[in-house]
Amino acid sequence: MKTILVNDKMQTDYSYDLVAPMGKKFSAIFEPQLTPKEMLALGVFGGKYMNDCRVEFPSDWFAEARLSQTEKNIGLNYFSVDASQPLSEWNKKGWIHPQDPRGWFQWYCRYYMGRRTHDEDLRQIKRWRAFSRHAGAVKKYCEPYDLGCRKKQRQALLHWAYDSRDM
Repeated sequence: MKTILVNDKMQTDYSYDLVAPMGKKFSAIFEPQLTPKEMLALGVFGGKYMNDCRVEFPSDWFAEARLSQTEKNIGLNYFSVDASQPLSEWNKKGWIHPQDPRGWFQWYCRYYMGRRTHDEDLRQIKRWRAFSRHAGAVKKYCEPYDLGCRKKQRQALLHWAYDSRDM
């Protein structure tokens, strides 16, 4: 078992244990289509999500990541559209848990690495499963592989590890 120590802009003196092999032993009801590395390379969150916490994660995740060093850049998103709400909205809606102050993607990155936290894992997996309704809308209203159709929904799906390029 390995312990990860976190000290970044949004979280200090936090640690967690990796109890599962990286990318393995996921919940049976959680089957993301993209890894965090793939998501970062495709372009998510305007490239402004993980800049100050890169030391926490494997360096190869960032080899081809589309990141902005200064400010959110929608052009870095795969579909070049803004499909995010600000962190203040996430907080207002109660989507943020103290162990993952950056939200779902931070939880997913840590889960992928091997952290397991039963109650929070269940909550986030439930949110991930609920988000699949957007995949249903893309499939219903778009011709297969018409990547210009419902670009904002497709980008949001990428943010949730659903591969909307394959719909």
